[in-house]
Amino acid sequence: MEVKEDLLYSKDHDWAKVLNGKAKVGITDYAQSQLGDVVYVDLPSVGKEVKKGKTLYVLESVKAASDIYVSFDCTVIEVNEKLNDQPELINRSPYDDGWIAVVEIKDKEQLKELLSAEAYKQQIEE
Repeated sequence: MEVKEDLLYSKDHDWAKVLNGKAKVGITDYAQSQLGDVVYVDLPSVGKEVKKGKTLYVLESVKAASDIYVSFDCTVIEVNEKLNDQPELINRSPYDDGWIAVVEIKDKEQLKELLSAEAYKQQIEE
């Protein structure tokens, strides 16, 4: 399983690349492998405000539909429109082409609850 060093991770297998008060977010390589083939992504609306612990978007795979929760308060400012026609990008390239959204972080203190790459690796090995 690929775990990139320059990202933060949630215990629920999401990643965030934080830069200048914004974060690009998606699911981890581990998560996409557990879901199986992703067949549909219900992307969030631009402008949607989401509180920590609430659903940001929904992924449907051949196995199940899964609500994906956000790890910090945020507002959606961009979504990966390519996923409307190519949801399989999440399986092929979860950290690059398969990103889900760019969000504006509302409470930077909440980022302290996320895991480093090393801590996330330990979690998925257990």
